[in-house]
Amino acid sequence: MELIEKERRRLLQSAARAFGLTGVVISAICLALPGVVDPDLLPSVMIILAAHAGALVMVGRSSNVAWIVLSIVLGCGALAVAQLPWGQSTSIALPISLAPLGAAGLGAVGMVLSESTGRWLLWAGGAVASSVLVASAGPTTAFISTPAIATLAGWVITLIIGLWVTVGVQRAVRRIENIGRAHHLERQASETEAQRRQSARLLHDTVLATLTLLAHSGVGVSEDALRQQAREDARLLRQLRLGSTPMPQFSGVYSLEPVAETPLGTTLESVKQRFLRMGLTVRWHGSGQVLLPSDVLDAFLLALAECLENVRRHAGVEEADVTITQGDDVLRAVVTDAGVGFDPSEVADERLGFTESVVARLHDVGGSARLFSTPGAGTTVILEVPR
Repeated sequence: MELIEKERRRLLQSAARAFGLTGVVISAICLALPGVVDPDLLPSVMIILAAHAGALVMVGRSSNVAWIVLSIVLGCGALAVAQLPWGQSTSIALPISLAPLGAAGLGAVGMVLSESTGRWLLWAGGAVASSVLVASAGPTTAFISTPAIATLAGWVITLIIGLWVTVGVQRAVRRIENIGRAHHLERQASETEAQRRQSARLLHDTVLATLTLLAHSGVGVSEDALRQQAREDARLLRQLRLGSTPMPQFSGVYSLEPVAETPLGTTLESVKQRFLRMGLTVRWHGSGQVLLPSDVLDAFLLALAECLENVRRHAGVEEADVTITQGDDVLRAVVTDAGVGFDPSEVADERLGFTESVVARLHDVGGSARLFSTPGAGTTVILEVPR
């Protein structure tokens, strides 16, 4: 926002310089015409106008109010010297020639005097002084004349331009700030929701799975396997309590150290050993070793382990098959069992195990999951992740 304010000030200064120099040049040309100014005074007037132009150049480069004051003093000095000796002018040409200097050459500083109310006093003094000097240059003593009105109008117009730009920029800045705040709140909400979903998956895949085993008195699982699983869950909860952020490393076990790139073959062995301890015999099909980015590998293995956990808990069989194949841009795992099966349309919406721990987890890394099951005919799940 500070940069926008700086650019606004620079814009007004540049506009004031260009507008003011235009008025000075026009007045200088008009005053140089024969008979407008006393030939003896013309060199002095031109020198003052040159100095005034130099002050306008500095107004366009610096925000120091001293240059504005100097510009007003020199401009008024040129207006005064051009009509010497006072009260003897008989031509309307002189005030007409001085009007561009008063309206533009002097009035241009009104753009930069619009920044604060404190500078309006300087604007009012400059506007009154230049209008009176232009009016006094006429053949009559009346202060209400076309050149004087034009001079005052120039000061008013430049002030309005400055105020319009300032108000417009301030309004734009407020809108940008509002958009920034809205974006920040939306991002916070998204991050909170992502963290909530990650926490739900983490709880479902570890602690809730262990508590389910305990609730069923560890049926089908050896006492040693149950004890080891409970120790791993306790270690994870202790790390969470200390403020660590867990990163999944492989199914059922979480590591606080991220893995940049891991061979798939070395981590599948951990999945095999875990379910072998749990009493589920898994027949693995496919060979080879595939390198996957850590986030894709984590999602793939955790989703695969959740599918096998569902087989162990719900299928009513002690065997399952996992077939892993790979294409040019996709890695696929097919998990099948010959268990009791079920009707997917009858699964309650509030049961988020498969939806969150498999479908949503793979979706987060650009993968997908499809489930096929029929009561009495077993279940097949196809998992796919990008390579």
